[in-house]
Amino acid sequence: MRDHTKLRAFELADEVAAMVYEITAGFPKEEKGGLTAQMRCAAVTVPSKIVEGCTCEVQKDFRGFLYTAYGSLRALRYQLGLSKRLGLVPNQDGPEPEDLIIETEKVLYGLIRSLKKTSKIDKNSGA
Repeated sequence: MRDHTKLRAFELADEVAAMVYEITAGFPKEEKGGLTAQMRCAAVTVPSKIVEGCTCEVQKDFRGFLYTAYGSLRALRYQLGLSKRLGLVPNQDGPEPEDLIIETEKVLYGLIRSLKKTSKIDKNSGA
């Protein structure tokens, strides 16, 4: 069993989830069941699936959870962009929320790719 707290992908995903809660706290009440709920669900799914995947003993199963997390992260990036186009996310000073999401995508996908390589090595060595 892996320790999710030692994964950079988890650390970043956790930051994304907290950031999304802060951003959506300012959304209008009529969005509570709409984009607010969708974005929060996607944001929490990312670190949750990483944690859940870390309990898997089979690497292929772990990768499956990471792919689900990655898909939720991509959906979140779209939802954030839509929220900005609708004027729900005010311009802010400092780093853009998309930058953190993109960094998280890169790290998470890098982890997925590294697990694919390890899996191929295991198959080739007969392990």
